[in-house]
Amino acid sequence: MKDIIFLIGFMGTGKSTIAEYMRKNYGREAVEMDAVIEEREGMSVSRIFQEKGEAYFRELETKLLGELGGRKNLVVSCGGGVPLQDCNVELMRKNGTVVFLTAAPETIYKRVKNSHNRPLLEKNKNIPFIASLMEERRERYERAADVLTVTDGRSAEEICKEIVEKISQGIQKADACPGM
Repeated sequence: MKDIIFLIGFMGTGKSTIAEYMRKNYGREAVEMDAVIEEREGMSVSRIFQEKGEAYFRELETKLLGELGGRKNLVVSCGGGVPLQDCNVELMRKNGTVVFLTAAPETIYKRVKNSHNRPLLEKNKNIPFIASLMEERRERYERAADVLTVTDGRSAEEICKEIVEKISQGIQKADACPGM
């Protein structure tokens, strides 16, 4: 198994939860990309978007991915937009295994409806918008991924066991993503 697991997927699919579970139960160091960027910039992702723009934020993501390359025993919770840039996908694939977490738009809505730190959803927190944005990103996520795991109605333990099993057995992602 490669030393870094990159968790990608739409916001609310469980990337942070799975990274934290792997930290506690699999002894991996966990990196929450958005949290690292917020700490370095001294402001929230929403504020970075507002004050410095999305392009600036995307540059910060790419820089951080480059810094993570070569680290050992790491799981990285990537922001939802990370795999939308080819250079980011190249960095992740070169340095680790890319795991695409997915869930149905209804599940995403339930998970993010009370959150106010998701700038792309803040004024569009509804299932049709979420479904549309997920569909817009689906192909990029699928292309970037080595492994696909569905998170709807499953515990972190079940999801992590599946991820580790798929990676250790070399099982590749499914052709289609349920719920997307």
